[in-house]
Amino acid sequence: MKVIVTGGAGFIGSCLLWKLNQQGISDILVVDHLADSAKWKNLVGKDFKDYIEKGDFLKLVQEEKIGKGVDMLIHLGACTSTTCFDATYMLKNNYEYSKELAKLAFKRRIPFLYASSAATYGLGEKGFSDEDEVTPTLKPLNIYGYSKQLFDLWLIRNGYLNRATGFKFFNVFGPNEYHKGEMMSVIAKSFDKILKERKIRLFKSYRKDYADGEQKRDFIYVKDAVDIVYHFVEHPQKTGIFNLGTGRAHTWNELAQAIFSALALPARIEYFDMPGAIRDKYQYFTEADANKLKRAGVDHKFFEFSEAVKDYVGFLKNHAHL
Repeated sequence: MKVIVTGGAGFIGSCLLWKLNQQGISDILVVDHLADSAKWKNLVGKDFKDYIEKGDFLKLVQEEKIGKGVDMLIHLGACTSTTCFDATYMLKNNYEYSKELAKLAFKRRIPFLYASSAATYGLGEKGFSDEDEVTPTLKPLNIYGYSKQLFDLWLIRNGYLNRATGFKFFNVFGPNEYHKGEMMSVIAKSFDKILKERKIRLFKSYRKDYADGEQKRDFIYVKDAVDIVYHFVEHPQKTGIFNLGTGRAHTWNELAQAIFSALALPARIEYFDMPGAIRDKYQYFTEADANKLKRAGVDHKFFEFSEAVKDYVGFLKNHAHL
């Protein structure tokens, strides 16, 4: 099987490479943009045929000089920063680039799998249903979420959903995310401070119906995420846009307790003021509606939440990569 994986040096992309290698797949072209980041470390130990920078790859795509003999295109590459305000860059990088790759896959008649995002749901006013009729009604809170929704809508409006499979990733955490800076999970961002200060800091709540630290997220371990993506690699006839979360939300307090438990330390949580700039855009609850995923025949047994955290803490302790 010959595969192209964009974003292959990134967090989820490199973990998917690990999964593909586990399944004996190594004829892989990795596409990414390494620049001066430490993402290259995510490629160490992975088995793939070649690497190409995203700009060079796009040129080959536009000149129709690539894609022959390829069995699948998995497009995970994107700018995922929710604090990037350069809308022109976001739409070029996340929307226009994605359209070019989708057109290539459609022309070559190969499966096209891609990363959407739960950021498309905004504050969750419309719930978290991934049904196609709901997608046009969503109101993302930032240009990242909008760039992802725009591509989802382009597929829907052009009747391409029977030729593409999208994944609305919820709060993914796990090995290989160390390079993401402010976009790392709270586990990764807090780990060293917890070891040093024996405490974790969480945002206070500004809603009466949520106590401090009781805000909820659908946290999904990256090992579970790539297992589900691989299900669709094996079953490319299953197309459409799917939520990729556990379907069960946990509080930040639960997350903190799980981290301390994994470290065999007494839990100590300190709540601090949320920056004013994000208070009206803060999500107090996210939880994937998993019905569509189940209808597609995905019957995945997820890590228990505390076990997933414990497994990840083991990687962080050893500065290890997946």
